[in-house]
Amino acid sequence: MKILVADRIAEEGLAKLQAAEGATVDVRIGLGVDELAAAVAEYDGMIIRSGVTLTQEILADPGNLRVIARAGVGVDNVDLPAATAAGILVLNTPDANTLSTAEHAVALMLALFRRIPQAHAHVVGGAWDRKAYVGRQLAGKTLGIAGFGRIGRAVAERALAFQMKVIAFDPFLGGESAMDGRVTVARKLDDLLSQVDCLTLHAALTDDTKNMIGAAELGRMKNSAVLVNCARGGLVDDVALAVALTSGTIAGAAIDVFATEPPANSPLLKCDNVVLTPHLGASTTEAQTAVSTDAVDALLDYLQHGTIRNAVNVAGLPTNLTPHDRAYLDLGARMATILSPLCSEGIDRVGVTTYGGDALSAISRTLALQVLVDAMNPHIDTRLNLVNAESFAGQRGIDLEHANRSVRRDFHESVTVRVERGNEFHEVEGAVFADNRPRILSIDGYRMEIVPEGRLVLIFNDDRPGVIGLVGTVFGDHRVNIADMALSRRGNTALMLLKIDGDLPDPVLDQLRKSEPILSVRTVQLTPIPERSIP
Repeated sequence: MKILVADRIAEEGLAKLQAAEGATVDVRIGLGVDELAAAVAEYDGMIIRSGVTLTQEILADPGNLRVIARAGVGVDNVDLPAATAAGILVLNTPDANTLSTAEHAVALMLALFRRIPQAHAHVVGGAWDRKAYVGRQLAGKTLGIAGFGRIGRAVAERALAFQMKVIAFDPFLGGESAMDGRVTVARKLDDLLSQVDCLTLHAALTDDTKNMIGAAELGRMKNSAVLVNCARGGLVDDVALAVALTSGTIAGAAIDVFATEPPANSPLLKCDNVVLTPHLGASTTEAQTAVSTDAVDALLDYLQHGTIRNAVNVAGLPTNLTPHDRAYLDLGARMATILSPLCSEGIDRVGVTTYGGDALSAISRTLALQVLVDAMNPHIDTRLNLVNAESFAGQRGIDLEHANRSVRRDFHESVTVRVERGNEFHEVEGAVFADNRPRILSIDGYRMEIVPEGRLVLIFNDDRPGVIGLVGTVFGDHRVNIADMALSRRGNTALMLLKIDGDLPDPVLDQLRKSEPILSVRTVQLTPIPERSIP
């Protein structure tokens, strides 16, 4: 097997790779786009870091290339759709920087509570006023953790060792407690804000979490509380935080990540009660070594044994799936994508019910996992696949249920997908028709029939005259073409499901959402349906 190392990695990782049986390793750093495009086809595997960008053009003729290992977490520098289309597995190393980032968060907490940076500057400046820098201890204080994935849990372990009380909020975390009862679980972010002496953020940055800490949230915190962010800069409204710090709304903040880096114009630079570091969460010798060795291990496991771990672009499908099975798994993924915007606050249960005898019953469990993967992936910082979905569900307390029922009168086969949180639920029904193409048959009880692909717009509205005309006018004024439409009514409300050409501009969304009869508007982007032969 031939392996290309296209970026600098730690010597420990390179040595392990070169020592692997049957491996021919070429270290070629600094290749241009054309050189990379010409080279990739020679290799079975490739290791990169952030210094190499793999575009669709580079991956257009992949040749022998089967796997790309990214030594690090982010894979923004890899065109994942292009890699997937080319049959290339993309791996990353999500756990390598966990401990370093968790330790940095704790270090920032200590720096805030003991005023270490200010005290250092005080002594370096030639002064010696101990009374001016009396701090507070962590023991006995309450730590709130927003985002309870691998890093959030590592922070919790260390905070508990400091004898802190820990409360965690994660919309995908079920139950009343976590970590064997040592951590209390808050069902809403607001439920913990007023209780904590320190709030630390470890959430993924999504449309739902952007500016999750703003003026309102800061206003609910104690004026003695502090904020730590080692996750993503966009989680915090920097302007609101600067105002809160200067006005005494909160006592301090420690920030390692910024929406724009470096933060040349950030108002936080002018605040006295802050500790700012230049994105150092993963900047330890151990973490840098770990990302390299983990990337090498993952790449070799796949090339030598076919073992997939930390994959970011595959769902780990069983090898014995029939075309019929694959068509229904694809349908399940599309149904879950439609439900995903309704899952931003988390889910407690995923249920899949198949109708149609043994053929669908045999894949009902896989369908449930597929639904979980596609419903959750937009909202979390770990990309799920069918291999790790069940483990993820167990850690988060999400119930996975699957069942088979007798054939319905109207369809020989169909599948119903249901997601629940508390007493609320959302449900989609679909089927694969005789032409081997999927159809959506209902959404939350609104009956319809539409092929789920392209850009879909779901508009829930009061069922009154003129709403269709209103929507059509708004779309027409903004030159948005409606390619297909389904309308369904239930009681006093209706659902318009539109398929449009191109994107939906923000002004269209804003105008619709401000219209009185419109209850909600959501958009979903679905991939084109692949061509399949009819069994």
